[in-house]
Amino acid sequence: MNARNTPYSFPPSVLSQIAQLPRLPMTEIKALWKRLFGTEIPNYNRQFLERRIAHKLQLIEFRKTNHRLLESNERRIKALIETGKLRSREKDYRPIPGSELIRIHQDVEHRVVVEADGQYQYEGSRYTSLSAIEREITGTRWSGPLFFGLKAPVKTKAKKGARR
Repeated sequence: MNARNTPYSFPPSVLSQIAQLPRLPMTEIKALWKRLFGTEIPNYNRQFLERRIAHKLQLIEFRKTNHRLLESNERRIKALIETGKLRSREKDYRPIPGSELIRIHQDVEHRVVVEADGQYQYEGSRYTSLSAIEREITGTRWSGPLFFGLKAPVKTKAKKGARR
């Protein structure tokens, strides 16, 4: 686990479980692997097993708290019931909590940390949107997700009969 300078903290249960992995006897590592993955351990490389188990524990914990996915699915189900048609899936550009977004603008590196409550931290301040941070950096109004490379630019369709 790489703590770096990330202000985001893991839930205590996950952090304590991961911290205990190096102290567990190999028999308990094997049992934990079997419980989490449903298979026998693929090899006896302890470092590999600990890292995979730590990753799986984090996945399990953070899936519990992904309310955006649940809300998105509920909206799609409601639209399907109302219209009888399923719209294309919304592209959710929001990164998972703990992610660090890095953008170099005018030879200056800017780092933004995604927090668990959906806000963003930039240079010691909290922001509710990436667009507000982009405005702080550039002084202009752009799409924050576009500025940080989370969304692709929209391609406009040429009008019929228009010159190119």
